Amino acid sequence: MEDYIESSKDLLLLYVPKIITALLILIVGLFLIKLIIKSSRKIMQKRSVDITLQKFLGNVLGWGLKVLLFITVISQLGITTTSFAAIIAAAGLAIGLALQGSLGNFAGGVLIMIFKPIKIGDFIEAQGKSGTVKEIEIFTTKLNTTDNKEIIIPNGALSNGTIVNYSTEATRRVDFTFGVGYDSDIKKTKEVLFSVINAHPLVLKDPATAVNVSELADSSINFFTRGWVKKEDYWTVKFDVMEQTKEALDAAGIDIPYPHRVNINKNE
Repeated sequence: MEDYIESSKDLLLLYVPKIITALLILIVGLFLIKLIIKSSRKIMQKRSVDITLQKFLGNVLGWGLKVLLFITVISQLGITTTSFAAIIAAAGLAIGLALQGSLGNFAGGVLIMIFKPIKIGDFIEAQGKSGTVKEIEIFTTKLNTTDNKEIIIPNGALSNGTIVNYSTEATRRVDFTFGVGYDSDIKKTKEVLFSVINAHPLVLKDPATAVNVSELADSSINFFTRGWVKKEDYWTVKFDVMEQTKEALDAAGIDIPYPHRVNINKNE
């Protein structure tokens, strides 16, 4: 019993200082990591580094420093780094298979940073989802939808799929299709459509607007109307012109065909 107590005391005297030192290293290390990341972001901001790249490099730097801190802490506890490295090497294949998707997402994140198909603040459509790019992380990209939902897309799928970026160009074309009855005068209809879209203050004069007959459908003559706007004015013009065109066609006596339901009273 005395031998057991003595051996326990020896173990405590041996490992308690190591554990305390390891905890201190961990606490100080985490604090220094935060300080380093904060300082690196300030340096990148002063050098006008793209905000998307700032956040991505910050994530990579944070993970790398935490791995080094982890190795330092376990070394302080008496676990030799060579043994630890041997364990990682032995388990490398299993880890690689288990993290195959994550490694692909990391590679996808790197590709996004290199080729820059998107950046924070862009409104995009990808993987069947659309929204404003909120953050590009190491493994995933976060989008904010127009109704304020968060969508998380893996970077591997994002980099390998089709991306529609609505924010790349300064201008966008707004397309409308309006159908009028076959009794309507084509020339008069075109004049009404031209007058509405050209009168809108947010519609650009160059490139010029266009109104063309696009289809002779079963129950209507369809007109294709196009106008160019600044990208930030797209939805404003879209909604305004739709409403104003309906009012203008009604005022001009131009019929907009729609399905009619006829009620048949069997008693008559």
